[in-house]
Amino acid sequence: MTGLSLKKIFFIFLILICSAAVCEAQKYKRSIRNPERALFGKTLNTKEVKYRESPSVVRAKKKQAANQEKLKKEYDEYVNDSRKRAVKIQSPEVRARMIENRKDSDLKYKEKNKKRNKSSRKTARKYR
Repeated sequence: MTGLSLKKIFFIFLILICSAAVCEAQKYKRSIRNPERALFGKTLNTKEVKYRESPSVVRAKKKQAANQEKLKKEYDEYVNDSRKRAVKIQSPEVRARMIENRKDSDLKYKEKNKKRNKSSRKTARKYR
């Protein structure tokens, strides 16, 4: 009985030793995958190539950016004028009510932001 169990134990140890040797052999596989890194410390082909655009392309991009900025400014002016006109054409009672509603909504928005910021500070403190 002991001879049979000793044989089993011997085979188990033999299998464990063989598998450990295989694992040790594959341990450093990633570090020598790139021979340039082993020789020079870093790969040689990592240099980033810079492309220079032609002056006409640079000019066209600047012109397009300026045009976009101009359109955005015009749109903002149009929106402001439209809002002012919408208030201006109302009767004095409606105009006063609109102004009060705007003040109330601004106040609610500020309160909402305060509450949100306060709760986010608590959360930030909690997860620090």
